[in-house]
Amino acid sequence: MDENMLCTKTHEYILEKDGIYEVGITDYAIEQLGDIVFVELPDTDSEFTKGEVFATIESVKAASEVYMPISGKVIEINEEIVNSPELLNDESYENKWFIKIESDADQVEMADLLDYSDYKEEVE
Repeated sequence: MDENMLCTKTHEYILEKDGIYEVGITDYAIEQLGDIVFVELPDTDSEFTKGEVFATIESVKAASEVYMPISGKVIEINEEIVNSPELLNDESYENKWFIKIESDADQVEMADLLDYSDYKEEVE
């Protein structure tokens, strides 16, 4: 995982690249879920507010909802993981993001997000 990402206590992350945010779930969440067999992502141009469910992920153990870490508009979805959700289980697979969003979230909206190092300490 990238050290520049910000994480939620519900195990989602955002990573800003050139004004666009990648959103996904952390490696810890993937480990806890076990073998992932299904991922449902929203349509592009969908808009979500912080805390809203934007995706569903299913594993052999359980189904989980995935929450928006910040408000934003979906501009791209990761078709690879929709078509082959088992890729998320592969440690060497790098494109684990779920969606890319545009957001004008301010510092107040991001205040409760954790630096990746703080998140790692919290889940250990």
